[in-house]
Formats: sequence, structure tokens, C-alpha cells
Amino acid sequence: MNNNDRLVRLRYALDIKDNDMVEIFKLGGMDLTKEDIKKMLDKKTKESPSEVKEEEFKNNEYKKECSNQTLESFLNGLITFKRGEKESDAEDSEPKVVMTLNNTNVNNLLLKKIKIALSLTSEDMLGVLGNAGVEISKSELSAVLRKEGHRNYKQCGDRYARNFLKGLAIAWRE
Repeated sequence: MNNNDRLVRLRYALDIKDNDMVEIFKLGGMDLTKEDIKKMLDKKTKESPSEVKEEEFKNNEYKKECSNQTLESFLNGLITFKRGEKESDAEDSEPKVVMTLNNTNVNNLLLKKIKIALSLTSEDMLGVLGNAGVEISKSELSAVLRKEGHRNYKQCGDRYARNFLKGLAIAWRE
């Protein structure tokens, strides 16, 4: 699963419109047009039926690639879009810890930021996974949500992320 797939599935699950996508990216610090967003959401079309068979099991290819930085700015913008601007105190002068997205922690960060944006509890997240037919324990979920480098940190695979987004679609689109 690539970042474009994650973006498409998240957009579908939360039923986000084009204008809202532009706004979310802007809140996350990126100025993208509707056309840019549509290119990230549209797959390239295959030329011939034989090409479709050859490419059947390869990653989906989109007209415009969604980089890690683009996905992270979308997720940050989604948090601001759903919860509002964070109130900052004058006394709070500590530098913000920025979670940097890389190819190994994309799914972990996706789950963390969706949890924050939608104000989900661990029980809510287990319920969302249950909607998709996946049962995991609280400790497994906790390990996926931990900070990278923690001794109990566990990398989240595509299967859990895909099923979480599927369960989210079931829960939010009823």
C-alpha cells in the first residue's frame, strides 16, 4: 500500500470533499490546488488488457505521487481541521517534537494521527478494527501506537492499516 492508497482510503472513509481536501492541506502547510489533489487520487489508466494482467499484482500507480511529506502535512492538517487550532501558552516555549515520516513508520504515524484527529480512544480503535473483522489485543495496539525507539514499539503492517481504514469507512459512512 502506498501513500496515495492511504490518502484515497482515508478520504473515502471520512467522506472528505474536494474543497475540504484543499483546506486540510493548507492547514497542514501545503498549498495544493484541486487539480493537484485529483491527480494524487486518480490512478493511471492501463493501455491494453495484457498490460493490466502483467501489472495486476504491482502497486497502484497514480498520476501524481503522494510523498511522505505530503501525507504528513495532510494528517497534520486533518488534526487541525477536526479539532481546531492548538492553543499555545506563552510559557510553553519548548520546541515541538516533530514526528518525521519515513517508509518504515508510515502506518504507525497514520494510526496515531487519525486517533488524535478523531479523538478516538483505544477501545474505539479496537472497535473500528473489529468492524473490519480484525481482533487484536490492547497491548498489540499500544505497541503500534508507541514512539519509535521505545522498547515495546512494534511496526504496523499494511494489513492493519488497510483494515483500520476499512473499519473506519464502515463506522463513519453508515
